[in-house]
Parts: sequence; structure tokens; C-alpha cells
Amino acid sequence: MNLSSHLSLPNGTMLPNRIGKAAMEENMCDDNHAPSDPLLKLYQAWAQGGAGLLITGNVMVDRRGMTGPGGVVLEDDAHIDRFKQWAQIARSGGAQVWMQISHPGRQMMAALGQETWSASAVPLDMGKLSNKFSVPKAMTTADIAELKNRFVATSLLAEQAGFNGVQIHGAHGYLISQFLSPISNQRQDAWGGSIENRARLLVDIVNAVRAAVKPEFVVAVKLNSADFQRGGFSPDDAKAVVGMLNQQKVDVVEISGGSYEAPAMQGQARDGRTLAREAYFLEFAEEILKVARMPLMVTGGIRRKAIAEQVVNCGVSIVGIATALAIQPNLPNDWFAGKDTTAALNPIAWKNKMLASLATMASVKFQLKRLSKGQSTKPGVSPLWALIVQQIMTVQQAKRYRTWMAPSLTQQLKR
Repeated sequence: MNLSSHLSLPNGTMLPNRIGKAAMEENMCDDNHAPSDPLLKLYQAWAQGGAGLLITGNVMVDRRGMTGPGGVVLEDDAHIDRFKQWAQIARSGGAQVWMQISHPGRQMMAALGQETWSASAVPLDMGKLSNKFSVPKAMTTADIAELKNRFVATSLLAEQAGFNGVQIHGAHGYLISQFLSPISNQRQDAWGGSIENRARLLVDIVNAVRAAVKPEFVVAVKLNSADFQRGGFSPDDAKAVVGMLNQQKVDVVEISGGSYEAPAMQGQARDGRTLAREAYFLEFAEEILKVARMPLMVTGGIRRKAIAEQVVNCGVSIVGIATALAIQPNLPNDWFAGKDTTAALNPIAWKNKMLASLATMASVKFQLKRLSKGQSTKPGVSPLWALIVQQIMTVQQAKRYRTWMAPSLTQQLKR
């Protein structure tokens, strides 16, 4: 299979090629937590880069649940024109553009001042950084119903804004992933225990979204191949969930892995397994291919054309690329032109794996910030410097977020 080949999805949608920009957390909202001008400029760079698919950074379905203080929120149509601009710019190069929609659950910083939700009241285990996150509240049946409705509402708004589809984020330790994992889901009701029960939230959300949007609107899912923690969500669990999604008219499943506790999406496992240096999750995807009846996308460390070609030749339909496109947004065009361009950050060999993970994310965001200003990227940036800059920015954004949320908190207290 050729990277430049078209791909027809189950709902009839056509992707112009097999390269997809995977989601990265941009944290570039404006004062209303809508898409900012820098975010639009960033997507202009990717729109011109040649990828056949652009998946946005996670868009929040609930302003009370933020993966980061500068995240974009889509709950209503108050700022729908900004989202229409985002979709129009991102689609300007001919790519399909899907909005990744998400809720962080317990993976929300305590500094943001919000009560956090999860499947069960199980706190994050991040060593010395654990106190940066609150102990979550176990969700009630009413909470779960509200969450499903929010995913549907955001999907309909994304469709209204001109996006080609949504990707429901069920990976990386966010809320849906917390329901899937037996570590964070210790419920004894219909939402816990067996994998069928732990997957109920994801399946119900997919079902509800698919029923609400038009047939030509893509419904995709991001799923962990494993969470790489002993006793957690396993490859066998992942295969079982994909089997359930086969029945739900899902157009694409993206395979990734890990969480804040075990950032395997950066090549770091916590259960003793050694991951490949590139295409981390390909081995797991090859197993899932045995049961999947929808196209698969694999993301994780891919930065060279030869590896991308290996991925599609294994039967994977879409090559997901994140960090390399943060460094070189024109990478797909280069590959299609026959160049062997590659892009990578300097490796971070710090002993503290949690800090190393934070520094990696900060280094990526440093590149995104430069692209959003029309500047060239600096893959050789000092990870320590990037981390310091990101921490300062996070403090500033957290203060702005708390100010933005203050009227909502006042209304809640008056009830």
C-alpha cells in the first residue's frame, strides 16, 4: 500500500492519502475558550503540509473538565463562528478535519479549582507529582447520562461548524479510558467489573453520537492498545472493545497507549515492557487487525518515511504522526515528493520519568507556539528551558481559567 493512496471509510468518506496528523494538546484558546488566532495560524501550516487527515487537539465537552487551562471548549453555539473559521482554515488544503472531543476525568490539575470526576474515587499515582491532582468523585448514573449528552451536543456543534467528523477520545487515561481500566474503575454496578461493563460508557457514547449526526459525518474512536500498568487495561481488553465497536458503525479506530501515570505515548511503559523506539504500538495494532472490521490508525513515535510505509504495509490504513508534524508540518509533502525528510526532538534521558514526560510535552508545545506565530521550529530546544516556559504559561493560563469560571461558580453557589 502506498502512503499517497486514497482511503474510503465505512461511511463513504474519502481520505486523499494515508497520513493523519494525530491530536496534540495545543492549549491555545482565546479569552472565551474558543479557537484563538494563533491556533488558526497553526492549522493553516498543517493544512498546507499535505496530510490527508487533521485531527484537532482535544476539545472539551464540559468547561468544568479541562485537560489543560488553555484548552478549547465547545458546549454551545455562543462562539460557533470561531469554530467555523477553524474548520474552514484546516480544510483549506483538501484534508479531512476531525475534532477530537474529550473529558479529562481525574487527569485535571487541582490548580484549576474544579471538582474532578472518574469511574471511581481512585486518585492518580504520579509519585511526588500526585498532589497536583485531586481525588476524584465517583460518577453517579445521572453524571454518566449528562456526560453522554455532552459528547452528543459537542458532536452536533462540530458538524454545524463544518468539521468532517469527531474522534471520541477513549485513550491516554482520560475519563472514558478511566472507565475502561480496572485500576481506575472499581465499580460494582453496570459500569464496572467485566470488560463489557467497563466499555459500556464508550459504546453508549459512540451509539448516541452516531445516531445524532448525519451518515456522512465521521465517528472515530481513539483507544489504548494497553495502558502499560500491571493489572490495567490490557491488549486482550483492547481487542474485546474493538470487537464491540465493530457493531457500532465506527469509521476509524486510532490505536495509541498509556496515560499520565504511564506515558507510553512517549515510548515509556510502567509495566516492564520495552517499547520500540518508533511506531510504538504497531505490534499491538497487528493483533487488533485480526478482529477489527473498520480501518485502523496507528500513532506513536513515527517520524521516518520508511517506518510510515512499514505501518501501511502491515495493513494499518492511516499513519498517525504527532511530534514530527509539530517540528516539520510539511513532512507529508516532502515524502510525497520523494524526500526522506525526518523530524525528531532531542532524546530526554532524565532519571525522573514523570518530569521527562512533562519536558517532552513542553518541548512539543514550544514548537507549536512557534508555528502559531509563523516562526520556524527549534527541535534542539533545551527541554529544561521548554519545561520552565511551559510551567510559567500554565500558571498564567490557570489564573485566566479560574477568572473565566468564576461566574459559573457563583451561579452554582446561589442554587
